[in-house]
Amino acid sequence: MDPLSSLLSGIRAEGSVVSHAVLTAPWIIRFADDAPLIMISVLRGGGTLLLPDGIERAVDPGDTAIVRGPAPFLLADHPTTVHSPHATYEIACFTTDAECTAQELGGIHWGTDSEEATALIVGAYRASGHRHERLLRALPPVLVIKEDVEVCAWLETAAADAAQFSAGSQALMDRLLDWALVCTLRTWFDQAGADAPSWYRGLADPVLAPALQAFHDRPAEAWTVASLATRAGVSRALFAKRFTKLMGRPPLAYLTECRMDEAEALLTDTDLSIARIGRSVGYADAFGFSAAFKRHKGLSPSTFRAAAA
Repeated sequence: MDPLSSLLSGIRAEGSVVSHAVLTAPWIIRFADDAPLIMISVLRGGGTLLLPDGIERAVDPGDTAIVRGPAPFLLADHPTTVHSPHATYEIACFTTDAECTAQELGGIHWGTDSEEATALIVGAYRASGHRHERLLRALPPVLVIKEDVEVCAWLETAAADAAQFSAGSQALMDRLLDWALVCTLRTWFDQAGADAPSWYRGLADPVLAPALQAFHDRPAEAWTVASLATRAGVSRALFAKRFTKLMGRPPLAYLTECRMDEAEALLTDTDLSIARIGRSVGYADAFGFSAAFKRHKGLSPSTFRAAAA
């Protein structure tokens, strides 16, 4: 499994908050779900995202924004609206006392549905475990991708169909939001270029990609620089030089880092024994794995697991 797929495996739209909101200015939406990711697709109209740290990002028709949680934030028709009379709405359906259900949110319309109104599709994503945290560290507080308006028209049609609550409608919206999240993130990483995380840039390199894919598919295998170079179809020296230049660290350092990140997720999210986790990330015995983990993370596996619990 490639790194992006692995990191997204802990984030799902299933059971998420889904709202097709139609708003007439002046208005503010407060997002207070503590969700790790919120995705907002602007179908018509637009607004400004207002984050707690003072960041302001405009979103226009065709834009899809992803906001990194869990801190609450606002979406307003205009930044000055917060200081004047306005309609206020809130999305906070992951909280234990929230009074909303998937049925109520799926087709909700706020305000009047006119051509002048702002129309949005909002998805709040739940996370299971801690695997996704490495992905969140690679993202800015907010990212905005501009899409073709025709894509928005298709998205609005699909959302409207899902909002009818016919058979499979919830699954349709869940899959739609999962698809949109992956596509948006891939587009942003592609546009980020050198600012994209190394694990993403490497998969776009024709030399490194086969080696990286082999490693991520089978992290427990006893990989060496030579065996990875063979996968890449180049000499050991060329592979090591190219890998270090593009990825920012030597091949074996990257392998160790990935193995320790995977071990960290397994220690936090499973009840597997230390020895079994060690074997799953390429260590023959618990002692060797424990020593490597402590060097890399500063804590022994058992201490790390206890602290996380």
